[in-house]
Amino acid sequence: MTLSAIEVIAAVAAAGVLATISAGLLGARAGRKALRQRLEALASRLGNDLGLAEEAGVEPALAHLEQATDLAAEAVAESSSDAIRLRRALDTLSQGIMICDEAGQVVFRNARADTLMGSRHGDAIAAQAIVELLNDSWKNGSSERTLELYGPPRRTLALRSQLIDDGRRTLGVIAIIEDVSERRRLEEVRRDFVANVSHELKTPMGAVGLLAETLVSEPDPAIAQRLASRIHTEAFRISRVIDDLLDLSRIESEESPPREPVLVNLVMAEAVERVRSIAEQRGVVIEVSEPSPPLTVMGDRRQLVSALYNLLENAVKFSYDGGKVFFSGTAQGSQALIAVKDSGQGIPARDLERIFERFYRVDHARSRLTGGTGLGLSIVRHVANNHQGRIEVESREGEGSVFTLSLPLQNAGGT
Repeated sequence: MTLSAIEVIAAVAAAGVLATISAGLLGARAGRKALRQRLEALASRLGNDLGLAEEAGVEPALAHLEQATDLAAEAVAESSSDAIRLRRALDTLSQGIMICDEAGQVVFRNARADTLMGSRHGDAIAAQAIVELLNDSWKNGSSERTLELYGPPRRTLALRSQLIDDGRRTLGVIAIIEDVSERRRLEEVRRDFVANVSHELKTPMGAVGLLAETLVSEPDPAIAQRLASRIHTEAFRISRVIDDLLDLSRIESEESPPREPVLVNLVMAEAVERVRSIAEQRGVVIEVSEPSPPLTVMGDRRQLVSALYNLLENAVKFSYDGGKVFFSGTAQGSQALIAVKDSGQGIPARDLERIFERFYRVDHARSRLTGGTGLGLSIVRHVANNHQGRIEVESREGEGSVFTLSLPLQNAGGT
C-alpha cells in the first residue's frame, strides 16, 4: 500500500518524538546514576559504606546518606561531650596544665594555669618561665625546673614539660605547673622540729650528766644539795618538754575531737586554777572577767583547758613581777572571744608571724629562765584549728600583748 505524503511526514515526526523521548529517558537515567554515586561517596566519607547494588536508585542512596549523617552527628556530639568533660576535669586539678599544638600555639589552659599566667608580677615571672620551659621541650623532648617566687606570699613552683606524639610525629607539648610551697614548708618544719627536739633534750640531758658526775665526787653536803637541786630542775625541764610534745601530738592527732557542750566559764576557771601557783610565785595577779550570761561552745574540754592554760602561763611568765594579767570572755555575734592580756615586754613585729611555730622563742634566754618549752602557742593554734576557731595576737614591744581565742558558739550555724 502506498503511503501518502501526509502519512510519511506524520510517521517521520512520530519517529523524531520517540527518539527525543528515548534520549531524554537515557539522559535522566545517567543523571540519576551519577547522583546516586555522589550520594554514596558522601556517605562513605562520613564513615558509613553499606555497598549499595549497582542498580539501586537515588532513594536508597539518599536514605544511606541520611543514616551516615545521623551517625556522624552522634559522633560529633559525643566527641564534644568528651572534650567538655575533659576540660572540666582538668579545671579541678590543683596543677596548672597548658597544651600547645605542633605549631607551638597554646590550644588549652586549665583554670589553674590561667591563674598562674595572670598579670601580677610574680605570675608574669611564672609565665615567662613556662614559655622558656616549652621552648626547651621542643629541643630536648622534656624539661624541668623549680621556680622561687619571693612574693609576698612566697611560693615555690615545680615546672615540667613533655613532648606529645603518636609514635610517628610530634603533636604538641604539655606543661604542668605545680605549687609545692606547702610541701616545702612542711619539709622545713619537719627538719626544724627534729633539730629543735634534739637540741631541747640534749642540753638538759648533758647538764644532768655533768651535774651527776660532779655530785658523785662531791664531799661537801651543801654543794651536793645544790647539785641535786640543779639535777631536779633539769629533770623537770626534760619532763616538761616531753609532756608538751605528747600533748601536742595528741591534739594534732585529734583533728576532729569528740564534741560536747562546754561551758566557757568553767573552762576559764579551770585554766586559772592550773596556773595559780605559778602566778603566786611571780606575784602576778590574774583578773578574771567571765562572760555573763554564760557562754557554751561545742568542743573538747580537755583541749580547750590546755589552750587557755598555755595562754595564761605565757602571760604570767612574760609579765613583770607584781604585774597583772587580764583574762576575759565575751560574745561577739556567733563567736565566743576569750582574751588574755598582759602588760609585759611585748613581742617585736618581726616575730609575730612565727610565734605559733614549734620551739620558736622570741627571747631564748628568758624562755630558758622561766622554763618555757616553746610549744605552748603551737598547742593553742592546733586547738583553735580543731575547733574551727582562730587565735589572734596584738602586741607592741614594751607594751604587752593580747591573745584572743575565737570559738563558734554552740548555737552558731545551727549546731
